[in-house]
Amino acid sequence: MKPCVLVVGALNVDLVVAADRLPGPGETVVGDKVERHGGGKGANAAVAAARADADVRYCGAVGADATGSTALDELRADSIDVTDVEITEGTPTGSALIVVDPKGENQIAVGAGANAVADPDAVSSAVDRASGWAGSVLVSTEIRPQAVVAAVQTAVAKGMRCILNPAPVIPEIHGLLALSPIVTPNASELRDLYALVTGDDGASAPVPDMAAEIVTRTKAPVVVTLGGDGVLVVEADGTSTTIPAPPAEVRDTTGAGDTFNGVLAATLARGVPIVEASRRGVVAATLSVRGVGARSGMPTAADIDSTLGSLSPQHNP
Repeated sequence: MKPCVLVVGALNVDLVVAADRLPGPGETVVGDKVERHGGGKGANAAVAAARADADVRYCGAVGADATGSTALDELRADSIDVTDVEITEGTPTGSALIVVDPKGENQIAVGAGANAVADPDAVSSAVDRASGWAGSVLVSTEIRPQAVVAAVQTAVAKGMRCILNPAPVIPEIHGLLALSPIVTPNASELRDLYALVTGDDGASAPVPDMAAEIVTRTKAPVVVTLGGDGVLVVEADGTSTTIPAPPAEVRDTTGAGDTFNGVLAATLARGVPIVEASRRGVVAATLSVRGVGARSGMPTAADIDSTLGSLSPQHNP
């Protein structure tokens, strides 16, 4: 049977400009065109999980506008159940403005729109309905903070495996760590999270030490995404594993972290241990950077399996 995943998070429309370089402060750069792509960390992760052969429900909010309607149609095209999406009157669907350079690096500014008014009670009810069905619940923090809290608290109360992607790190996360979610920051978010819980900005702290400190708070695995360097997994018992990323031809890194989280959630929902699930997520994220836009390069389960089978022992120990 397919693994079942509930994803709670943001849905945006991404407007992407490819430019010769990223702009500096006060600077304008010009690209040839603007491309529209589906985006938002929650919706992106839902697509990644669905393409990795999971049954997926997405819970979030969009505006009562044509943009939101189109965005939901795009999720349905990936066989994602969107019945738990809230349609908000008077607040537009969220948007992201993205500039991408020739190396695939990006700068992103997000207008939250409907994501910022997601109803915590509606989110809690969606998580409650998924109890007994979902093998994992993935929550990201681009939505209203109260909705993040409602999602994590309800998932834990129902005994569901909860993955919390702290992107961005919000103050409310501090109170959620004791609920033992699996936390999946990137290196920058890990530093922000470390500062939140210790009061130390972590400027000189090594990534493994910061991750280990978060584990002492959660008593659950922390998985740190490191871009082209792969991921670091620190398990609840303190065991640390670095998983390198295979070589990649990078066109656009937008959505790589979302791909990792979606595939991680789908694989954990299948009952796979955290290190093996993280390895699968790393491969998926690496494959995703081959396309422009957050979702165009997201791989299928067959793509991931094929790549895993072709890796050298260095990349697939």
